[in-house]
Amino acid sequence: MSDTRFEKARIVGARALQISLGAPVLIDYPEDMLDPVDIAMLEYDEGMVPITVKRD
Repeated sequence: MSDTRFEKARIVGARALQISLGAPVLIDYPEDMLDPVDIAMLEYDEGMVPITVKRD
């Protein structure tokens, strides 16, 4: 089951915050990509975000 758009927004936002606070980036990304949200989106698209959704 895939994430809803709300779950995706929450996951990407949380991961972008982690990156902006100095967390290591888990993928290779272009040098000119500086925005943590763009980097988090790239991680999400490649399935490398270390955050999962738990549903009841």
